[in-house]
Amino acid sequence: MALDALLIDWGGVLTTSMMGAFDAFSSREGLPEHAVRNAFMNDAAARDALIELECGRIDIPVFETRLAAALDIEAEGLAKRLTADVEPDHAMRDAVRELHAEGIRTALVSNSWRAEDYDVDDLFDAIVLSGDLGFRKPDPEIYVVALTRLGVAAERCVFVDDLGGNLKPAKALGMTTIRHVATSDTIAQLRRLLRRGNPS
Repeated sequence: MALDALLIDWGGVLTTSMMGAFDAFSSREGLPEHAVRNAFMNDAAARDALIELECGRIDIPVFETRLAAALDIEAEGLAKRLTADVEPDHAMRDAVRELHAEGIRTALVSNSWRAEDYDVDDLFDAIVLSGDLGFRKPDPEIYVVALTRLGVAAERCVFVDDLGGNLKPAKALGMTTIRHVATSDTIAQLRRLLRRGNPS
């Protein structure tokens, strides 16, 4: 079956690295190397705060208070401090915009913090945010919602994410997956895989 639909992550794919931003924050705050990413992976309180935020069950101030307590740092403005180094990846966004203009069906699938972060409605036929749904990647249901909103079968889709754990359920559903590491490599793979993006 021809591939002619794209599901794509936000943070770390259509932006610069989230993990890099967390590490830069840790350095600025005088925390151990990789302190934030380690907390999200290994500290139950920090991980629960992240999950609750991304599922829309707590707001940013509550998240900041809970994460600050886990890291033993100041809570005020913590979310903005965490993401201070995150910038748009313009090349990736331009590539999605071009594919969309060529007729590729596109959906953003993101574990969301703030709805106002997403300022690229023109790139997508559907925007699927965990905070609106109450569940997050890697829950397979979030991918099913995106497929339903696009009106396409999983076998027609490419899914791009920077986290391997988020790719596994998409692959199990029948999607072709790309782990995003380098922008140029991801764009080349999308051009090769997506029918309308590869006229040859």
